[in-house]
Amino acid sequence: MGRKEMECDCDVIHNEVVENVRKKMIDDESLLDISDFYKALSDSTRLKIINALYEHEMCVCDISVLLNMTKSAISHQLKNLKELNLIKSRKQGKEVYYSLADKHVNIVFEITLEHIKEMR
Repeated sequence: MGRKEMECDCDVIHNEVVENVRKKMIDDESLLDISDFYKALSDSTRLKIINALYEHEMCVCDISVLLNMTKSAISHQLKNLKELNLIKSRKQGKEVYYSLADKHVNIVFEITLEHIKEMR
């Protein structure tokens, strides 16, 4: 589609539509939170961690071996993911296990993967 084909060539404003949508728009604070959520998922290392935790809860040592990265680097990324409530942790003795925060994170991951597979 050329640029001209994508432009609206009318002067009519559909006020009822505009006002109806305006009332349903999400507040700016929530939109910023959504943006932060997707920023967290825009990093390939964090996505690899999400992918791993989608399959099974894991400790830092296991994730670092799986991704061939230092424990320090993994811990840094886990901290970022935890701050955004994408993952949670539980302590068992001296070990800390990480898992996805809730089913919503699972669903977003599944739907995104499904969408990507359909595009290929």
